[in-house]
Amino acid sequence: MRRNQHYGHWAGNGAKRHGHRGFLHGIAACLCLLCLPAGAAGDRPVAQTLDAPPGAPPYREGQYVHQPPSVAELRDDPDIHPQLKAMILLGRELFLNTQSLRGRYVFNDLSCGNCHPVEGRRAWSGPIWPAATTFPDYRNKNRHVNTLDERIAGCFSYSMNGQPPASGSEEMVALMAYTRWLATGAPVYEDNIYGRGYSHLGKKMPEGSSRERGAAVYAEHCAVCHGDTGAGLRGRDGRLINPPLWGDGAYNWGSGMSRIFTAAAFIHLNMPFGRGGLLSEQQAWDVALFINSHERPQDPRYTGDVAATRALYEDFHQFSLYGLRVDGRVLGDHDNTGEKTFLKPDIIRLRQADGATGTPP
Repeated sequence: MRRNQHYGHWAGNGAKRHGHRGFLHGIAACLCLLCLPAGAAGDRPVAQTLDAPPGAPPYREGQYVHQPPSVAELRDDPDIHPQLKAMILLGRELFLNTQSLRGRYVFNDLSCGNCHPVEGRRAWSGPIWPAATTFPDYRNKNRHVNTLDERIAGCFSYSMNGQPPASGSEEMVALMAYTRWLATGAPVYEDNIYGRGYSHLGKKMPEGSSRERGAAVYAEHCAVCHGDTGAGLRGRDGRLINPPLWGDGAYNWGSGMSRIFTAAAFIHLNMPFGRGGLLSEQQAWDVALFINSHERPQDPRYTGDVAATRALYEDFHQFSLYGLRVDGRVLGDHDNTGEKTFLKPDIIRLRQADGATGTPP
């Protein structure tokens, strides 16, 4: 029997894996070791790996802590079919270098790893593996039950301001395979996950948060990598080194990162890159407010009227500055879609449980 990373939960390794079940095999990789008290079923100390940024919230008893497998384990595992290995590795490559899909599916300067660093593995850094264990699920974002590929498609539609690969395409299957492989051994529909998403600061911005202070934090800690104008940093050959944070090359107004609480939590534990935890919580709120007070491509759910769009998606935009007046202008009051020539990818649609389909207004 193999001890799962959840108190009182035991999981057997099972029979020899093969084919599409191969991603369920693997032993967790360790980056830093923390000994925690015994579980309800074991009554003995259990070593668990907490790969989390400096300053991350502490583990709470009962939380599930996941240890994604390593690439070395994938390559050496004889029970995973070679074709599945190849597909997982392709998904990893696309995840890390999503710009290879530029002009087809990606229409800004971002790759998946920009918002999900450390290969999408790390707690409190937007780990992607929970999506493989919690979808299908209902999302307020598009108001219907989403599959895993739809969840990935949302990242293309919003964070990368693009057109997602079709369901069943090689690119989508590869990204799904990589996501599911990272979830090796994780329980399905577990809600109490340590380090899921970006949420440790809560959703309510502290009173007195300041764009002006945020501008100063940006100038001191962020501009060296993302440029004085937020346009990102490029090498002499024009190759992008660090992504833009606003403007046509950045995430659009429908991206989760346009919400101030999401950006603040991400920044607090992950930025400046390699020095996560350097900024205080208040500094993270301030600089997130500053960054997200700048223009960016239109929300793909745009109805043609920014006030109406904000009202329609108030559950989302209550946490953004979209449709609000900043420095004398209303943010998002434009038809700019960035580099792409369309507004709304086909995937952004409404599907009800009775099978009726339609397009959100």
